[in-house]
Amino acid sequence: MRPNKIKQMWRDGKCPTLGWVSINNWFTAEIMARQGFDALCVDLQHGINEMSDVGPLLAAISQTDTTPFVRVKWNEPAAIMRALDLGAYGIIVPLVNTAAEAAQAVAACRYPPIGFRSSGPVRAAQYGGADYVANANDEILIFAMIETKEGLANLDAICATPGLDAVYIGPADLSFALGLEPRGDNPHPLHMATCDKIRETAHKHGIKCVMHCGGSAFAAGAVKRGFDMVMLTSDLSCLIAGVKSELAALKAATA
Repeated sequence: MRPNKIKQMWRDGKCPTLGWVSINNWFTAEIMARQGFDALCVDLQHGINEMSDVGPLLAAISQTDTTPFVRVKWNEPAAIMRALDLGAYGIIVPLVNTAAEAAQAVAACRYPPIGFRSSGPVRAAQYGGADYVANANDEILIFAMIETKEGLANLDAICATPGLDAVYIGPADLSFALGLEPRGDNPHPLHMATCDKIRETAHKHGIKCVMHCGGSAFAAGAVKRGFDMVMLTSDLSCLIAGVKSELAALKAATA
């Protein structure tokens, strides 16, 4: 089976970069995948992507050595299994509140006897290799997002979930949980301290902690603070920022 690049980078003590695909266009996804990200996530929760877009987007990403991830809309086993069958090598599950919910997400990603994932890797075996089913349990990554009051209250138990590879911080919803204004790169001391607590708890249980960032400065700080992977930017954010920058430069030059 094709090895999971992210797992190998972690074994080598490196901090992988993650990009984000919010736009349901295969060419945009291919362009993002060719920029040097270690992994790229197709977002079904807040992007404009639907499950019908996942196959073509993963196929575009798979032309490169960028590892394909999918963030599902909800902790729903059928959707998780479908994303895996289409070739996702990592699953991000939002709004995980309890250890039981984390365990359900893990089980949906693992074939029996470890989990209850159904066998039918229609595209995954083409991407991963003929021995996919025999080795998928060892290569597929599963991340649980910590971003609610209940998730914070059950943080220790969630991080202790057998088979969970990492917790993933959703900064805007975490801001809600902390009574703060929702934003991405949140420098508020309470938010920063809570993120550090999530990281420390994850590491205590031998799993990784991933930080969702909006820009390079905050992402660099997260790497220095010991986070194991950083989401840097999205296709949509880059499009907006690029257009705004060029328009502002033109207006300034012709004022």
